[in-house]
Amino acid sequence: MEHHHHHKPGLRVRLRITAARRRAWSSAGLQSACRKPPRRDPSDSVHKVARREIGGGHRRPPRPAATSSSAFSCPEKFHNFQLQEEYDTYDDDVHFLVQLPFLWSRTKIVEIVAAKDVIFALAQSGLCGAFNRTTNKRICYLNISPDEVIRSLFYNKNNESLITVSVYESDRFSSLKCRTTPIEYIRRGQLNDGFPLFETESLKYPGFVEFDDVNGKVLTFSAQDSTYKVFDLKNYNFLYSICDKNIQEIKISPGIMLVIYHKSANHVPLTILSIEDGTPLKTFTQLLHRNRKVDFIEQFNEKLLVKQDKENLQIIDVRNSNLIEVNKTKFMTPSAFIFLYENNLFLTFCNRTVAAWNFRGELVTSFDDHELWHSNCNTNNIYITSDQDLIISYCKVSREVRNGVDQGTEGIYKFHYAVAGSFFF
Repeated sequence: MEHHHHHKPGLRVRLRITAARRRAWSSAGLQSACRKPPRRDPSDSVHKVARREIGGGHRRPPRPAATSSSAFSCPEKFHNFQLQEEYDTYDDDVHFLVQLPFLWSRTKIVEIVAAKDVIFALAQSGLCGAFNRTTNKRICYLNISPDEVIRSLFYNKNNESLITVSVYESDRFSSLKCRTTPIEYIRRGQLNDGFPLFETESLKYPGFVEFDDVNGKVLTFSAQDSTYKVFDLKNYNFLYSICDKNIQEIKISPGIMLVIYHKSANHVPLTILSIEDGTPLKTFTQLLHRNRKVDFIEQFNEKLLVKQDKENLQIIDVRNSNLIEVNKTKFMTPSAFIFLYENNLFLTFCNRTVAAWNFRGELVTSFDDHELWHSNCNTNNIYITSDQDLIISYCKVSREVRNGVDQGTEGIYKFHYAVAGSFFF
């Protein structure tokens, strides 16, 4: 199987927003399934500040054997980190702007998106504010309709615009609606100059819209007619559709899509398609253990990862069917993945822990001192630099468990080298 990349692959970026079963203001309904953290610009401020404070300006970290006196291992180098500004999404006039009472309440921030000099903060309630980094003032609320509940945000760097995915009280919060607005218009407060996207699609549960930044594509699924459609992320032009009621799931990798069909008693049919035009590149069948639930099937370039309940992890090379197995006692089913294409590794998240694996089935590092603050371990809790050499995460600094309840109240941001796993701040 051959496929060509039009650019250097970065993090696998997939933001999938699924129409909720229940009302949009419920805490469960507001959480979007974010497969991978957004790929950052190489000039990201956190990365620049870290490199400046560390000193030396190296593109890659030193070897793990570097002595504690090196500039890279000196925590004191970070003493200049300090608060720059605070923004508040809420004010006393918010109830004049939106009609839904649950939007008036102060809730936690679930998404933050930075687009040059504009910062967007989305609250769990569905209220989203835009702030100007230059003036440090709120520009506007992105809820252009009084009954709009924003579910998720996507910064489209291809055309410098922000896509909002929302539900509305007028249709009982049952369908996802997408809208794109150029950042320049938002900067001027001209929200009405944006325009709706994918109006022909019925995105009711279990329908979804998925933004793939690596391939520059948008994937939608209409459950009403079991149709997947692929659009160009640059101009939102329709490219092609896939209509098959036997499809269970579609997974996206650089240059390709893995189509997973409903499994039979002892196998699952799979097809690999070109992401550009939907041309089939390979069709094959993957054998399964009978009466075992499939935990996941993931594609990473030519490698296929298959895990069933209480079974070993299988890593299959789809070119020659070579198989590597990882014992089930060593590899626990994770809640999320991040594929590191630059390092040919993948990260797994399970019970507040992070581990790095290679595709020979070997554990590269287990980040033993890296206990994530959030128990759900979704990838929103992790930031990885565009070079894929540095992991920044919010972790626990102390832990006390009494009667099964976690009593820890303090958290700390930790900086780790992605490959070596060594901690330097």
